[in-house]
Amino acid sequence: MNFEEYQQHDGLGLAELVAGAEVSPAELLELARARAVAVNPRVNAIVRGMDAEAEARVADPGGLSGPFAGVPFLIKDLAQDYAGLPTSWGSRSLARIPAPVHATVVQRWLDAGLVIFGKTNTPEFGAKGITEPELFGPARNPWDLSRTPGGSSGGAGAAVAAGIVPVAGASDGGGSIRIPAACCGLFGLKAGRGLVPSGPGAGEGLQGAVSEGVVSRSVRDSAAMLDLLAGPEPTSPYDAPRPAGKFADEVGVDPGKLRIGFRVPSAINPNPHPEAQAAVAGAVTALTALGHEVEELPQAPFDDAALAKDFLITWFVHLAWQVAEIKAATGCGDEAFEQDTLLVAALGRASSGVEHCGALERRHDHVRRLAAFHQEYDLLLTPTLATPPPRIGEFELPKPAQLASSALLKVGAAGLLTRVNLVDKIVAENLGWVPYTQLSNLTGRPAMSVPLHWTAGGLPLGVQFVAAPGGEGQLLRLASQLEQAHPWAERRPPL
Repeated sequence: MNFEEYQQHDGLGLAELVAGAEVSPAELLELARARAVAVNPRVNAIVRGMDAEAEARVADPGGLSGPFAGVPFLIKDLAQDYAGLPTSWGSRSLARIPAPVHATVVQRWLDAGLVIFGKTNTPEFGAKGITEPELFGPARNPWDLSRTPGGSSGGAGAAVAAGIVPVAGASDGGGSIRIPAACCGLFGLKAGRGLVPSGPGAGEGLQGAVSEGVVSRSVRDSAAMLDLLAGPEPTSPYDAPRPAGKFADEVGVDPGKLRIGFRVPSAINPNPHPEAQAAVAGAVTALTALGHEVEELPQAPFDDAALAKDFLITWFVHLAWQVAEIKAATGCGDEAFEQDTLLVAALGRASSGVEHCGALERRHDHVRRLAAFHQEYDLLLTPTLATPPPRIGEFELPKPAQLASSALLKVGAAGLLTRVNLVDKIVAENLGWVPYTQLSNLTGRPAMSVPLHWTAGGLPLGVQFVAAPGGEGQLLRLASQLEQAHPWAERRPPL
């Protein structure tokens, strides 16, 4: 097999070739690593190689079993712990501390026969929709190396789009599966709350907002991966409902006639880029042609301005707690963290307990409003991104702002930033281009980004669908219908 043949197959397709003895796991690993050698210096997707671990796996191919047996795979360098190796979370503070055990999702991937040979780039603590950590440098979009592949699973998105692997581990706490999928022309499904476990080290990530998963080129790979990952473990806080059958069986099933409401403007960005508007217009045309009923909503079916503020307060406070925990556990100081992280942590400490409790309690308001929407509509459709993928470095604070925030951090007065326009600027820049994805995290709903649109300049820009609780199967049925009607897997970046 050569690389051209390799990239024609999704993960399940490669596993079928291994099962039929048409190719060996060692050959697939060599092809994946050769592709990584060729393109990773340009995209910076993989930040830690795992050659010894991968070679040990393929040395005994008879020991590999499961639906993805022998398929090369990459895991995210955030929460997806591999025993004996550090999980850096994109931070200097954790870059040398080995994980004691495999994360549950990693163990399930190993049990499925995947050959893990590296870890992918992520922003520090996954706290941004871009992937530009100081520790590893920026990941770059294979469709345009001057632009971001999104975040926080930006390394995973770049690796799959660049053809290194057909599917890669990812996670989503505010859009971190769907944003890279939209930036890189991939499919990305975020499961509903609690369906995929976060253990054994955590019960729930970010009070249940985080879901582990993958980005992929094919819908069936994501469906089969969800079958692997879904289901509780002993440390899970609860067992989320699962369908009687397999998620993989939903692929190719007629979704029926769906009623879909769509909305493009948001309170954070009332005038999205024309390409974002075109992405939704194209999706509406495609859905209508497939027989679905699609209707524009006169206003958002939830208070998107309040939701954005609640999301950020939760993030600020959580990051403040996380930095404090790491300092206590490792003895490191501020020098081990990026200035942006320290600034956000300071803002978290400046938030009162009453404010944080209010942000958590108001999640129920957002849930009620979205539940009312889903009584009338099957799905909510939005752009995944409000703009095409931004350029690398676009969200760096201007020098004067960096100096001002640094000075305030040194004297312990960063809380003053809550009273000046700098915080509003940070909020607008960080969520202005991705105002849509946080909804499903705070409400616990399943959501997906589908690659139906490319800009006039050749950049991907996906569309998002949000379902009611337990709607993963419905999303997969619709995604596979759209994939068949408007295939995207053969579209390759110019890399």
